[in-house]
Amino acid sequence: MIRLKNIEKVYRTSTIETLALNSISLEVAKGEFLSIMGPSGCGKSTLLNIMGLLDEPSKGDISVGGESIRDFSDKKIARFRNQKLGFIFQSYHLINDLPVLDNVELPLLYRNVSGDERTRLATEALQKVGLGNRMKHYPSQLSGGQKQRVAIARAIVGNPEIILADEPTGNLDSAMGNEIMEILINLNKQEGTTIVMVTHDENMAKKTSRLVRLFDGSQVL
Repeated sequence: MIRLKNIEKVYRTSTIETLALNSISLEVAKGEFLSIMGPSGCGKSTLLNIMGLLDEPSKGDISVGGESIRDFSDKKIARFRNQKLGFIFQSYHLINDLPVLDNVELPLLYRNVSGDERTRLATEALQKVGLGNRMKHYPSQLSGGQKQRVAIARAIVGNPEIILADEPTGNLDSAMGNEIMEILINLNKQEGTTIVMVTHDENMAKKTSRLVRLFDGSQVL
């Protein structure tokens, strides 16, 4: 489903060069739930952003869903990302001026989906995460756990093949974190969604099907 080969990421300024990722080769199988762990600054989020085509590697090859992105135009990458990938972020990235339903509908606006269909799909996604009764609320009226549920609903509304989650439980207490993990596990097992999750929490990582560790930009074997 996702294949990385000899991925390297270097950040350069006029005075310094920082190697963020060093020769990472990794395959994520269809239907797998993979977690990525490591200390702060080890390259976890950089790796996830490269998997999600939000960032480009300095070297190496990437294929997602069997398609190499080497020669993709920016427009094709954006379309591919919108249709194949769903993103969940630690800080939710919800728009506070929009009701919950409208936040969840956003990815569908880029697919020219009709208004009625957007509402139907967003309603179904919110029901899946247990927020069918909160559709007209605004993010400021929700708890942290509820905001993360909205973020998950937004990630799944377009029925993506892959979900990339960056510290989805990082801002939550243990009880809320476990609830979010149960939602992700159910999506993986019942819907067959491939999930890659960055986490600092060993207990959360142990609930996934495979764990990859990074240290100083390299994979720990």
